[in-house]
Amino acid sequence: MPSVLVVDDDADILASLTDLLSDEGMNTLVASDGAAALAVLRQETPSVIILDVMMPRMDGIAFRLCQLSDPRLARIPVLLMSAAHNHADVAMGLKVWGHIQKPLDVPLLLRMLASACAS
Repeated sequence: MPSVLVVDDDADILASLTDLLSDEGMNTLVASDGAAALAVLRQETPSVIILDVMMPRMDGIAFRLCQLSDPRLARIPVLLMSAAHNHADVAMGLKVWGHIQKPLDVPLLLRMLASACAS
């Protein structure tokens, strides 16, 4: 069963994605910011990470840079999600697997997750 780490500071998004991914047969891990996500990664290795950009304490960009610096974690594909249109350029610079805009297009997200998990 694929596992997905969802990193977002919005509790409603975390709950909605947890329900959605569970319904799709995926195990879901959650973190409210990048620092909490790094703590989760010390215990679990998900198949893919859905990462918000704008978060307090440690944002998605700082998290991704930390992730890339650790060879054990760098191989985990990341789907960057953001409400800002200008983060598509940021996504390319961070070498993420894909970028999805908020509000989320659920069918597109599920296709992207399936493809990222298969890679």
